[in-house]
Formats: sequence, structure tokens, C-alpha cells
Amino acid sequence: MRVAIEAILDYDFAEPTDVLLAVEAAAVPDQGIVEQSHIINNAGPLTNRVGGSGVGRRTWTRTGVGRMLSTYRTTVDVERSRVDIATLAKSPLASLPEEVLPFIWPSRYCEADRFGSFVCSHFPDLQGGVLVQALVNWVNENLTYVPGSSDVTTTAADTFVAQQGVCRDFAHLTAALIRSRDIPARLVSVYALGLDPPDFHAVVEVWLDGAWHLVDATGLAPVETMVRIAVGRDATDIAFMTAFGNAQMNAQSITVTRVD
Repeated sequence: MRVAIEAILDYDFAEPTDVLLAVEAAAVPDQGIVEQSHIINNAGPLTNRVGGSGVGRRTWTRTGVGRMLSTYRTTVDVERSRVDIATLAKSPLASLPEEVLPFIWPSRYCEADRFGSFVCSHFPDLQGGVLVQALVNWVNENLTYVPGSSDVTTTAADTFVAQQGVCRDFAHLTAALIRSRDIPARLVSVYALGLDPPDFHAVVEVWLDGAWHLVDATGLAPVETMVRIAVGRDATDIAFMTAFGNAQMNAQSITVTRVD
């Protein structure tokens, strides 16, 4: 399946500011970049860096005073089949590659160490992919998607209590629950076909049977059509834009369309 993506970020800056962008689709085995362009107006030289875990690419720049307009366009071939997560086994801890280890530990927004007793008491007999699917289903059934109900300080524990949130909150809680049983889980920023309204979307990848597999507790878009951008421990690592100063949003738009 081929998809076309356009991401436009329109921001104002009161002073020159260092900015780190993570908006480019990642070139990984199940999604190939056909073509892409990234133009940033009112910005200095661009410095590209490999993304976390070697996935995707981040771009450093420094804005001038005033308006910064970032326009990213790409066409991506996605070749990914739906996987039945429940059929996959937990990978033995000693078999985990070094780069996977950080994703079994708590992080700032995913306090996995606070959920062990809950998961053990509510899902005592489940393991591996069966447990992961049950936890994804639990988040989907017990959280309400409410735009504006959280902010950048909201953690998985906050979301567990509030029982509402947006995609990053669903993803944080899903990852924290999964990690609490020593199964690696990381957050992933994606472009999602059919997401309404269109926006950057946060989901989870879980390490089972020696590989990463996408899951999305929101159920807002099919995972087999998603285009990965960046991966990390939590939202801190996958933000589409990190401004090291004050930024005022004028407009932002994401468009994802199927072209075949």
C-alpha cells in the first residue's frame, strides 16, 4: 500500500531558538520511502541525526525571529500484515538485545513499577502475547478518549486514575502496564491513515518473539497502515518538535492519503 503524507508546522518565535524536529517517515523494513522533501523557512542550516534506537531521522535547526514554516512531504510504501499479538511468545529476558533493554524499565511518563500488583491481580494466568492483547483491550475499554483532558505533565499513573486522555496517554498507560511484566514496550510516533481528525499519533510497539510489533489501544486507525516516525521510552523521546525556547503555534496540519 502506498500513502502520501504532508505535515505542515507553522510557528512564531520571539527570539532565535534551537529546534529539534522529528517529522520524517522512518526508512525501516516494512515501510519504504519512495520520495520525500523537507523545507523549513526562516531557519538556519539543518543538521540531521539518526533517531533513537536507529529508527528514523531527527533534524536540528535554529530559527530566526518571527515565523518558522516547516513543510514535509513524502510518499511511502507500507508492506505490513496484521499480526495476531495473542499468538506470540514472550522473549526470555536473557535473549533481549542490548538496545531493547531500556524498554523494560520505568521512565518519566511510564511508571511501570507502579502497576505490577494491578496486572498480576487482574491477569494472573496470562503470559506473553495473550497478556499483551488483554492489556491493550483493557486500556481500550476502560479509558475514554477526551481531547484536551491531559497536558505535557500527565503520566501513565495520572491517566490510570483519570480514566481518560488522548493518544499519548493511552500509549503511556499501555506501555507501563506491559513493562510491569518485564515485556519490552516503547512509544512510537506515527502517521496514521484514517485518523480523524488527522494529527501526529502515538502508539506502542511491543517486543515479542524476538521482534517489535505495533499495537494501538485507541483503536482509531489500523496498525498495518501506520507509518513510523520515531521511537523512544515515552513522549519525551518522540515529540515531533522540541523548541528550546518559547514557540507560539499559528497552525498545524497533517494529511495522510492512500494513493494506490
